[in-house]
Amino acid sequence: MPAMACCVDAATARFPPGYAVATPAAGSSFLAPVPLSGVPPASNNVEASHWSPSLSAELYNIDGWGAPYFSVNESGNLSVRPYGAATLAHQEIDLLKIVKKVSDPKLLGGLGLQLPLIVRLPDVLKNRLQSLQSAFDLAVQSQGYGAHYQGVYPVKCNQDRFVVEDIVRFGSPFRFGLEAGSKPELLLAMSCLCKGNPQSLLICNGFKDAEYISLALLARNLALNTVIVLEQEEELDLVIDLSKKLSVRPVIGIRAKLRTKHSGHFGSTSGEKGKFGLTTTQILRVVRKLEQVDMLDCLQLLHFHIGSQIPSTALLSDGVGEAAQIYCELVRLGAHMQVIDIGGGLGIDYDGSKSSESDISVGYSLEDYASTVVEAVRLACDRRSVKHPVICSESGRAIVSHHSVLIFEAVSASTYESPAVSPFGLQYIVEGLPDEARADYENLSDAAMRGEYETCLLYADQLKQRCVDQFKDGSLGMEQLAAVDGLCDLVSKEIGAVDPVRTYHVNLSIFTSIPDFWGIGQIFPIVPIHRLDQRPSGRGILSDLTCDSDGRYYLGMFLGGAYEEAIGGLHNLFGGPSVVRVSQSDGPQSFAVTRAVPGPSCEDVLRVMQHEPELMFQTLKHRAEECVDGNSIAATASLAACARSFRNMPYLVVGASSCSMTAINNSGFYYCNEDAYNDPAAAEDEQWSYGVA
Repeated sequence: MPAMACCVDAATARFPPGYAVATPAAGSSFLAPVPLSGVPPASNNVEASHWSPSLSAELYNIDGWGAPYFSVNESGNLSVRPYGAATLAHQEIDLLKIVKKVSDPKLLGGLGLQLPLIVRLPDVLKNRLQSLQSAFDLAVQSQGYGAHYQGVYPVKCNQDRFVVEDIVRFGSPFRFGLEAGSKPELLLAMSCLCKGNPQSLLICNGFKDAEYISLALLARNLALNTVIVLEQEEELDLVIDLSKKLSVRPVIGIRAKLRTKHSGHFGSTSGEKGKFGLTTTQILRVVRKLEQVDMLDCLQLLHFHIGSQIPSTALLSDGVGEAAQIYCELVRLGAHMQVIDIGGGLGIDYDGSKSSESDISVGYSLEDYASTVVEAVRLACDRRSVKHPVICSESGRAIVSHHSVLIFEAVSASTYESPAVSPFGLQYIVEGLPDEARADYENLSDAAMRGEYETCLLYADQLKQRCVDQFKDGSLGMEQLAAVDGLCDLVSKEIGAVDPVRTYHVNLSIFTSIPDFWGIGQIFPIVPIHRLDQRPSGRGILSDLTCDSDGRYYLGMFLGGAYEEAIGGLHNLFGGPSVVRVSQSDGPQSFAVTRAVPGPSCEDVLRVMQHEPELMFQTLKHRAEECVDGNSIAATASLAACARSFRNMPYLVVGASSCSMTAINNSGFYYCNEDAYNDPAAAEDEQWSYGVA
């Protein structure tokens, strides 16, 4: 008789001769649970003392997703290799030592800070920049390419002041620039690039209004190598009109909608149906209009974006090849083309699988990526006898992901334990079940006798659901329901249908710190940063409930330097929206706006990311005074416009009323008397009062 039958029949004491009541405490011969995936099976031959850090590294695939920046040291702690493969043994940084220094009380020589903690690693950031540049330099040299590579960093990936300033400083020797997608990002980039290489590109992407374009033209006037990329056809008219008014000759780029489409999760904005960019028909109209106003020489850059996290070089080659053909056509049409901007898409390997069939992995190296891009552009241009363009990329994820580690505590753990099942108590309970539930139990017992464990699960689920329904109807008591729960849980456990998973409570907010996890199901490596010289005993689930307990266990989330802080805080530095309070009214519109609060200004959101708007403005002021050649009127006008941009909201200004603009410029909020809206005349006049918050 199978052991499962012993478990079930214990309830009614119908035991064949020679069989005892089988319970876990009695050391029964129950079937062993299914081994946990990824965790070495328990064995009497594998003692904890035989475990090693190298086995932990293999278990968590650290060499797969973490190389060459993360490894397990001899102490069983996770360490950082700040210079990648060139890191010497004595240069490795033990993450646990960082945690101890940061969290220890000041009296013990620590900093007295509370976790969770983001550890930034500028050396890793510098190495990522150098590695990307070296990969393209190698491809250019080995293929005899006739131009060079110079990338830009898309600020939206992580707008933190020190991250952006580090990138500008580290990238200055090879003209590495910045990409902005909103007005506060543009202000940020302008300020930072004043201290960078004058040849570094400042790429202006995103939807644009007159203020955005005026800022970009001001940047051009400040001797910054600025390119205004047209995302919509109608932006061209603004560029033409404003450049004439400000007497600035712009450099213009076009974002093309390619037919090549990234089919993965991150490819939703790619393809000819994407929301950004111009179709071939629109590109031709732009060329004709620029020719009509004698500005075709201003068109110098072609931009496109296949999608983030491009999984394979085959897709990359297809997209770059298509774009290169458009570039050659623009040259043929008379544009003074100089740069092809391949956008983002350089992916990283989140799970270490090196797979080209996954949204969280990539099947290529930096060298493969660079070689594919250079080859695709070179072949297309050579076929058309077109001079090789400068190659630009907007690689953000690949630059900043590795340099940031989020460390948090697992402060308690819990496991679900099935209620104890007493054979004679259960017999009494079962006898009191309604007929249908008792029949389910009999079927469960018979299936166990036959050793049909899949059928056991079916009848156990059926019994449990029937009892739940009867409990809701009031025909079953709580004691009976609990007993049936215990029996069904025991059945599942003994045939290996339930993993013995522990829940670890971590002192962290997933919503705030890892927004891509709950938002799009993005996977990040989460690994213990210490005790990796000890054999893990089972699988765990992390629960972000704050709990205080003795015995802390530190974990690290890796590869989260791109987007997680920006999305959790201020993606694209757009800040929060304005807030209005609306009440019903007897006036002609049937409602009244009784309070309106403007959202954060560009100045506000920049300050949140540790930038100092006052110092940024002073930097731009000094540059303006240097560039206007004594023309104080021009300098004053430019600075006034710049100051307004700091004070205004980041969002586009579309048909703004004088009322709302006054609210923004005065950094206050509006209120009006609700009673006034009961008077139609007062409502039509829209009489507002300004109040101080």
